[in-house]
Amino acid sequence: MTHKRTSSRQRPGPAALRLAVPAGLGLFLGACTVGPDYRRPPAPVPVAYKEAAAKEGWQVARPTDVFDRGAWWSVYNDSVLDGLERQIDISNQNLKSAEARFRQAEAIVAEARAGFFPTATINAQAQRSRSSGNLGRGPGGPGSIANSFSVSEAASWVPDLWGSIRRTVEGDVASAQASAANVASARLAAQGQLASDYMQLRIADELKRLLDAAVRAYSESLRITQNQYNAGIVSASDVAQARTQLENTRAQAIATGVLRSQLEHAIAVLMGKLPAELTITPVPTVPPLPEIPAGLPSELLERRPDIAGAERRMAAANAQIGVAEAAFFPTVTLSASAGTAAEQIGKLLSAASRTWAFGSTLAETIFDAGARHAIVEQNRALLDAAIADYRQTVLTGFQQVEDDLSSLRILADQAAAQEAAVAASREAERIIFNQYKAGTVAYTNVVVAQTAALSNAETAINIRQSRLLASVGLIQALGGGWDASLLPGRDRIEADSPLNFNPLPPADTLSSFWDSLPRLW
Repeated sequence: MTHKRTSSRQRPGPAALRLAVPAGLGLFLGACTVGPDYRRPPAPVPVAYKEAAAKEGWQVARPTDVFDRGAWWSVYNDSVLDGLERQIDISNQNLKSAEARFRQAEAIVAEARAGFFPTATINAQAQRSRSSGNLGRGPGGPGSIANSFSVSEAASWVPDLWGSIRRTVEGDVASAQASAANVASARLAAQGQLASDYMQLRIADELKRLLDAAVRAYSESLRITQNQYNAGIVSASDVAQARTQLENTRAQAIATGVLRSQLEHAIAVLMGKLPAELTITPVPTVPPLPEIPAGLPSELLERRPDIAGAERRMAAANAQIGVAEAAFFPTVTLSASAGTAAEQIGKLLSAASRTWAFGSTLAETIFDAGARHAIVEQNRALLDAAIADYRQTVLTGFQQVEDDLSSLRILADQAAAQEAAVAASREAERIIFNQYKAGTVAYTNVVVAQTAALSNAETAINIRQSRLLASVGLIQALGGGWDASLLPGRDRIEADSPLNFNPLPPADTLSSFWDSLPRLW
């Protein structure tokens, strides 16, 4: 009688493989993505800007029709400003910090994407052991010494059945895009601050020229008064008043150097330079005031990097809800291992020493006292907070645009009135000084007229500064020519930080390892 022998070491046959392949495909095809799909919530957007509509002759236009994307300061037609601004991208440290955080965000995306793939490990072991002589008889007898050697490889994979990894990658990509928007915001903030400092520096130069001219005029007044005093026409008090007026104005002219130096130092730091490395030579002109159209309010959501960043943070928060909800579903782990083990190292390569195993694990949490529900609620609350932050950012953006539009409109009217006041005060100064030389009025009248004329001229310069700063602020509020289309897409982010399947550590890590070996001896 013939008996058919069976073996537990029998290899899986074709039938088993035919069953395994559809099962594996089923894991892919049956996979789903839990959690809410992202939809950008509505934000409050006016039909038109209130302050722009109040300006006569205003026409709808795009800011990018006026200033170049990325070089918005060119509207001021100032070559010195252009050269300073271009240093921002090269060495501004706040910008470099933001760029480094963006690279970190890209690496986090690569880390999350690695979850789509299995992990594999290799293990080598050599062991020499002695059994206790007071225990039962072992294979080698009490107190025996045994050697064991093994080499094995193992792999495991957790299929993304419920979309946990997909949602994680989705959220990390959105966070990386928000980080890219932060880079644009940091760049725009540095550019705007430099432009504002530069405008104030040029206004300080203009004020210095005004005060220097006043010093020259008051020196002439003092000379005339001194001559009249020498001729016995006026009293010594007139000379004292003229000298006081002169020296006070001279002191004001000197004082402008304090602010100018501080502004020059601030510009150097924005450029990533030491203050000692930058000197900005005075020029006889102030940058012209450009016309800046506000465009349509609906476009502001796409033009400001801070709004784009807030929107991307909403998307990231939304994805985290899906990650939290995926924890309610079972986790399947597929694992396999193969290797060799023997008591003698020379037998490791023999067929009899081979080992292998494969299998799967299904794990499901059946009780956690509501921890998973709490995590879901946390992430929903974070999404609500992100939505509120987004809408607040939008509101703040519109406020800044309206503020600067109203400032430009009102300051234009104020500038016109102030120029009239300057002309009138100059004429009054001329008339009263002629009357003084004719001996019909006291020198006190001259001092009052000179003070009024100088004060009005200073006010006119300060108004011009306010208009220039408001124009810079408006360009910043409108995004400086930036557009949401400049945000990197998912493909770009993944291409910038591809998966690295090299099992070796980075080259600099290996280098530091070899360098440290001599210190171990």
